Amino acid sequence: AALAADGAREGRRLVIAVGGDGTAAEVVDGLVTAGYRGDLGLVPAGTGGDLARSVGLPADPAAAARALADPAAFVVDVGRVELTGHDGRPSVRHFAGAVSCGVSGEVVARVNRSRKRLGGRATFTLASAAALLRWRDRPIRWRADGAPWLEQAVTALSVCNARYFGGGMLVAPAARLDDGLLDVTVWSGLGLLDLVRHQGRLRDGRHVALPQTRVLRAAVVELEPASRAPVLVEVDGEQPGILPARVTILPGALRLRGRVPRP
Repeated sequence: AALAADGAREGRRLVIAVGGDGTAAEVVDGLVTAGYRGDLGLVPAGTGGDLARSVGLPADPAAAARALADPAAFVVDVGRVELTGHDGRPSVRHFAGAVSCGVSGEVVARVNRSRKRLGGRATFTLASAAALLRWRDRPIRWRADGAPWLEQAVTALSVCNARYFGGGMLVAPAARLDDGLLDVTVWSGLGLLDLVRHQGRLRDGRHVALPQTRVLRAAVVELEPASRAPVLVEVDGEQPGILPARVTILPGALRLRGRVPRP
């Protein structure tokens, strides 16, 4: 984030994030915080690659790098999350992909402790299975756009700017990076057997038709824990803190090189 902010202040016309979603998230955070007006490029070379996948960039790093030679850029939205850091202090992060809480936070914590030798999809699948093995849905309170608070036990609640998370799961198939809205996906009552049974649905977006899934769109999403148990928050493949959190959208905050797909 600091290096990206330095690039913004130096007037760089193109900053390229080479790595996974965590690297991209830090670069986005640094650029947006510094008021960057140039272009961001992505070269996927990490575990997940979900942001590059959402943009439509090639998974091969060399091919993605060649694609960045095209100067065409798209204006995209950026998410902003205010959360509680692990030290108990308020923290702010900017993200291009997704913020989620619940078992997804546990999964990311496991992924980041692993050696990631098996690649993105296998690493996330194994971490998901291990986390769900003993998971019990966590009670939270949440609301969208100032609506009445809803209290429910969730497996995971994801607030998405992009379409993919978790190493290729199409968590928000209708999400667009440039519509000024966040796509919310709520999973409740999902366990390890559901992960196995619905693996295909989770990866092609058909999970939105399952009774355990709820989807909606909003510009502001607020989340609070409804018990003393901490609820981990995941931000684009990193695990920077816990609930409570407030997620908002910054329309047109970044220029991104690549192809923005339409659902």
